[in-house]
Amino acid sequence: MSDIKNSLGLENVGQVYRNLDIDTLIDHAVENEGAKISSQGALMIDTGIFTGRSPKDKYFVDASPSNKHISWGNINQPITKSIYEDLLKQGKTQLSGKDLYVTDVYCGASKNSRKSIRIITEVAWQSHFIQNMFIAPTKKELENFKPEFTLYNACKTVNPNFKDQNLNSEVFVAFDVEKNEAVIGGSWYAGEIKKGIFSMMNYWLPLDGKMAMHCSANIGENGDTALFFGLSGTGKTTLSTDPRRALIGDDEHGWDDDGVFNFEGGCYAKVINLDQKSEPEIYAAIKKGAILENVVADNEGNVDFANGVKTENTRVSYPINHIENIQKGSIAGHPSNIIFLSADAFGILPPVSKLTKEQAMYYFLSGYTAKVAGTERGITEPTATFSACFGEAFLPLHPTAYAKLLGEKIDKYEVNVYLVNTGWTGGSYGVGKRMSIKDTRTCINSILDGSIKNSEFETTKTFRFSVPKTLGNIEPKVLNPREAWENKDEFDKKRDELAEMFIENFKKYLTNDKDFDFTSAGPKI
Repeated sequence: MSDIKNSLGLENVGQVYRNLDIDTLIDHAVENEGAKISSQGALMIDTGIFTGRSPKDKYFVDASPSNKHISWGNINQPITKSIYEDLLKQGKTQLSGKDLYVTDVYCGASKNSRKSIRIITEVAWQSHFIQNMFIAPTKKELENFKPEFTLYNACKTVNPNFKDQNLNSEVFVAFDVEKNEAVIGGSWYAGEIKKGIFSMMNYWLPLDGKMAMHCSANIGENGDTALFFGLSGTGKTTLSTDPRRALIGDDEHGWDDDGVFNFEGGCYAKVINLDQKSEPEIYAAIKKGAILENVVADNEGNVDFANGVKTENTRVSYPINHIENIQKGSIAGHPSNIIFLSADAFGILPPVSKLTKEQAMYYFLSGYTAKVAGTERGITEPTATFSACFGEAFLPLHPTAYAKLLGEKIDKYEVNVYLVNTGWTGGSYGVGKRMSIKDTRTCINSILDGSIKNSEFETTKTFRFSVPKTLGNIEPKVLNPREAWENKDEFDKKRDELAEMFIENFKKYLTNDKDFDFTSAGPKI
């Protein structure tokens, strides 16, 4: 253990708990950190004022050669080496002289594509979270474990110099790609750890010709793999957790020459309004070994999942083996179907559309959805947004780099692509109603079993989506969204407004590179 201590770059390190077993981590969290146990056996913790990611506080060191690849802007903000070193010093000062939890894990189930990660924190429940969310090395692998990337989580410190450094706030999530390290300060929200490593995978893999994806994935009995793209709250976890299909993973995946593989070893699901009947697999996964974040419970530990007084972004993290039907090794072949999930707050998108390759590239780059309340700071109700590749916040490279890779793979493996609206129907948010999970499941199942191909399709106006006239027990007028609106003139007005938003958003992709002039596949007014 002395070798581990010496490798941390910290002073006066106390006890080092390296990959401590979950039972002991739970005990530490309850005894020292105010955590409680729910009636279902899960650990319950609060993350303080930060109950979602803080995207405006994310920075990368502007240094060669990584600065030639990073797409600089509001998502990837540059800082100087000296500012990063100051932030790192603050983080290391906070962690020095403390008992620490050192957690060594892999990101990526594919041995040909995984990265070895070390995460250092002084909070027991965060170490528990890390072990839930990433892939644990074997005892033998731990003996010779050498981290390729190190993250210092100094959540208990804040940056008093942020104004002088022209930074956004006292919170910081800063990366030095050249040193293969990062430091977090000021936020206890564990999702920063998860998405920080995801951001790095989105940097490393595409440079090797491999796809990094913000998607869930599952596989059928016949070996057919499906990918579900979408931002948090659009249904990636719910729709990929299917008792008839083995779950590969619920959020982050890679796609290399061998096929699809999970980045993670667990799931991180929203639990606001969680219902046992609608989402039985996720509900059953909430037991000992799971961590509930920012939920409200009574003195007996009974959780009120409908209570969003702390945040609408209440969460559970759990090891993937808490789901009964999972894919062994979290690895599968190349996908047969790709599904883009959008929560359309305007009620304009059909519940399901079959996309051409050109439409697939257009809507992948558009990444339209609605941010769900609480997923990010300051979002209190669903807000229409465009997020490239359904995960722009996690893309260090330009979105077209990922789109090129996806397009190549769609062609190479002849993948079917669909757009599914899990948002509103019959009217905009506040007037219409949310698409029922039952109807969405029917759409998904018809894609996965291929029966949707037997439907007769028609083409909608303006967006020119190819939609089925009938599909299972779904009311036919729901399949063509205009028919679901009582006021057809109001629908036409809202449809054209949304189309204008798509057209305006896509202008940033209009370059001399003809590979990405997919405007002909977008809406036409």
